[in-house]
Amino acid sequence: MNPLPANKALDNFFFEARSKLLDLAAFLDRINRGRDASAISGDPRLEKIRRALEVLHDQSGGRAERIQQIFSLEYDPKWEKPAPK
Repeated sequence: MNPLPANKALDNFFFEARSKLLDLAAFLDRINRGRDASAISGDPRLEKIRRALEVLHDQSGGRAERIQQIFSLEYDPKWEKPAPK
């Protein structure tokens, strides 16, 4: 793998990242303005979003993988294995 130079990555993806952050901010604002917003303050989905936002602040790398893990189900050995067709 040959990663882009940091300045090129910033040039190429800045506006896309900005757009996604604005979408997320608008989503959270809609929830806060919603009727009975306090009733869902403990919702596990919101907790996952809060944890993912904390990961974004961490400069140590591997953020995409760590955020994916937050939203992934724990492995269950009882899951049905797909059968070949």
